[in-house]
Amino acid sequence: MTHAPLSWLSIIRVGLVQSALGGVVALTTSTLNRVMVVEFALPAMLPAALVAWHYAIQLSRPRWGYGSDMGHRRTPWIVGGMGVLALGGLIATNATVMMESSPLIGILLGLLAFTMIGAGVGASGTSLLALLASRTAPQRRPAAAATTWIMMIVGIVITAGVSGALLDPFSPQRLALVASGIAGIALLLTLFAVWGIEGEPEKITASELAKPPFAQVLRETWADPLARRFTVFVFVSMLAYSAQDLILEPFAGLVFDMTPGQSTQLAGVQNGGVLLGMILVGVCGARFGDKKRAWMRQWTVAGCIGSAAALVALACASAVGPAWPLQPTVFALGFANGVFAVSAIGSMMGLAGAGQASREGVRMGVWGAAQACAFACGGFAGAAGIDILRALLPQDSSAFLIVFSMEAALFTFAAFLAARLDLTGERFIPEGART
Repeated sequence: MTHAPLSWLSIIRVGLVQSALGGVVALTTSTLNRVMVVEFALPAMLPAALVAWHYAIQLSRPRWGYGSDMGHRRTPWIVGGMGVLALGGLIATNATVMMESSPLIGILLGLLAFTMIGAGVGASGTSLLALLASRTAPQRRPAAAATTWIMMIVGIVITAGVSGALLDPFSPQRLALVASGIAGIALLLTLFAVWGIEGEPEKITASELAKPPFAQVLRETWADPLARRFTVFVFVSMLAYSAQDLILEPFAGLVFDMTPGQSTQLAGVQNGGVLLGMILVGVCGARFGDKKRAWMRQWTVAGCIGSAAALVALACASAVGPAWPLQPTVFALGFANGVFAVSAIGSMMGLAGAGQASREGVRMGVWGAAQACAFACGGFAGAAGIDILRALLPQDSSAFLIVFSMEAALFTFAAFLAARLDLTGERFIPEGART
């Protein structure tokens, strides 16, 4: 038998897993980052290296996707991955505390912990997206992508707010208790979210019982021109998307003389724009997405072009200075980023089921690995580019102008790549076939 598509309630339940993932990752990449640098006076490059390592581990995403494909069940991989992630979060917390008294042991334990965090995110997140891709009706995919990503952001916000309140006054014991609570709640939430969601196992045919080796499946996936070109698009667009993360608040402080509180509020304005863009694409996708075949491609291109335009405006703001309307510009950047992010994720879901022999997990894994690689490179490249250019140029504003312009160029290139793809999951559009 063929399972019915996921209902809206089931999609929301799946979104709870994204909330749990976002909460644990926020603990490990944000809270522990601050504790290492501020409370324990460790070099800032230490948590940065650990976070980069957890992205590097996520290059294993295709292997996790292959496992969930061959097992014909996604939920064991989702729950197992969350268990590894939660345990990794607890070990990372203990490693952070140990770094104060025994730095070498703490760093080695932290390396193990962030390896587990990367593996847990890869296994759970890839299988989760593969489940959505295979079980969501095509007309619901944009709204499903928006719902799950908004819930992930909500999970991050709630975790940051609650853990921030409970950590004051700070002590290692409080940190351990808060981390235990976050990890435990995330695991319980995941168990509730996926309980019975896949239904009874489908009858597996003899041909489906044959399990081709991972290397063969990966080669077949990469040999598909559509999958390969979409991988390049994901890497380029996510490189542009992530390169701005670590430089926007320093830009606000160095060029616009904003206080830390004001620059934090500016980040809130950007996130507000992201949420609005996500909601717009989700609502419009649910209403119109099944009536226009090229809908997803058009919104993806629009999001990339809008992001490029907003980054050009930020480059202009670097030259003009405090007289420039910064908040509306940052809001526009967030809005365009939200449109791009949801349409791109929706496109992934649509394309994941394209091709032969049901390889949603492997395809999602390949694109997830490209995204992880882009995030690891983008954040570092953006920050390093600013540092190098500030050292070489007489004015800080010139450094930001150049970096923002390069990011705009990347988004423009991503728009060009997206325009040449049929994101409905059917075929690549050859050069001579377009009118």
